[in-house]
Amino acid sequence: MALLVIRHAKAGKRNKAHPDDHKRPLDERGWRQAEELVELLAQYPLDRLVSSGHVRCTQTFEPLAEQRDLPIVVRPELQEGASREETVALMNELGDRAALCTHGDVLEELFGEAGQKGSTRVVELRDGAPVVLEYLAPPA
Repeated sequence: MALLVIRHAKAGKRNKAHPDDHKRPLDERGWRQAEELVELLAQYPLDRLVSSGHVRCTQTFEPLAEQRDLPIVVRPELQEGASREETVALMNELGDRAALCTHGDVLEELFGEAGQKGSTRVVELRDGAPVVLEYLAPPA
């Protein structure tokens, strides 16, 4: 089994229109990406959806949560600025069959690069450390 680590789908730009960056929503393309994640991830069994509390992350999971009838659990270990140690500890706590939605800076800490918005990494924990098995390009 695998753990899925997803960079949130495309959101509007950081600007004065969204002064509270935690509330910046997905844009039109981001909503398409979120909806298409349902099909992209269909082959992966999931028991948990765990997300950063930023709106763009929880919105990325909304279609998947609805389709799988799973709640979206918010955890601070996935917020922007979270340390590698915090995020890896969460991954080990959750184990397999979970999908995580987070931010580019967290992914850089984990994997050395952010990847594209809406992309997914299929991850296995080896000796407690995340190892990428596959990179799934973002839908749409």
